[in-house]
Amino acid sequence: MSLNFHRAGSGPPLVLLHGVGHHWQAWRPVIDRLIDSFDVIACDSPGFGRSTPLPAGLEPTVHVYAEAFAGFFSELGVARPHVAGNSMGGAIALELARRHEVSSATAFSPAGFWSPAERRFCQLSLGLLCGLPRPLRPAVRALAATRAGRVVLFRQAFGWPARMPAAEAVATLEDAWAAPAFAGALAAFDHYDFSAGERLRDTPVAIAWGRYDRLLIHARQAPRARARLPSARHLTLGAGHVPFFDDPAAVAETIRVTAAAGQG
Repeated sequence: MSLNFHRAGSGPPLVLLHGVGHHWQAWRPVIDRLIDSFDVIACDSPGFGRSTPLPAGLEPTVHVYAEAFAGFFSELGVARPHVAGNSMGGAIALELARRHEVSSATAFSPAGFWSPAERRFCQLSLGLLCGLPRPLRPAVRALAATRAGRVVLFRQAFGWPARMPAAEAVATLEDAWAAPAFAGALAAFDHYDFSAGERLRDTPVAIAWGRYDRLLIHARQAPRARARLPSARHLTLGAGHVPFFDDPAAVAETIRVTAAAGQG
């Protein structure tokens, strides 16, 4: 397994993890705001972006991904970095904190605080993208290149889809369609719910939810996160499920404050 990553900046190591079907480039607006303070390592998860899949026989579950990233930290020679993740990446960040592999964990709209019906809604919504028939993809690709098209296609995930550049919107679709782990990671959500939050008490944790999250619904799932992780810092952002283009300044500041609590 080979992990693709982008590295920039200097300071304490900070690893950034994307959501299912996404890629490290989603973090670009935030990376520019962090490289003055951190050694930023933005990763493509196994089977997404330009990273190779997990070894044969390993199911792409949140727990397996957490183990894979713990191994990646060791290979890279990075001891207990700060970590931030979105959606599935947020769940991975929390599991890394559970394993005491990180100095702090910041999770943006993390997976795992859903009801069975809400989990199925997420799987079906993202599955429509994953399973889009090939003959329809050129038209959808062309639609994503337009401002109005991005509003139509990405409204569920972004508070203000038009703020995402056209090139990034098209690349997001291309990488999602090409990701060999997409369908398997979605199916593996069947086996994941976050629990035992008391085991994270020794690690600074922040949970930030976008109030315009229309995929993992803020009004329903953020309260569950507060109940299961009472020791964490909980915030509501004026953003959607994927907050990086909606409000990169707020995302960067959330990570900075959490990491500061984990220094030393």
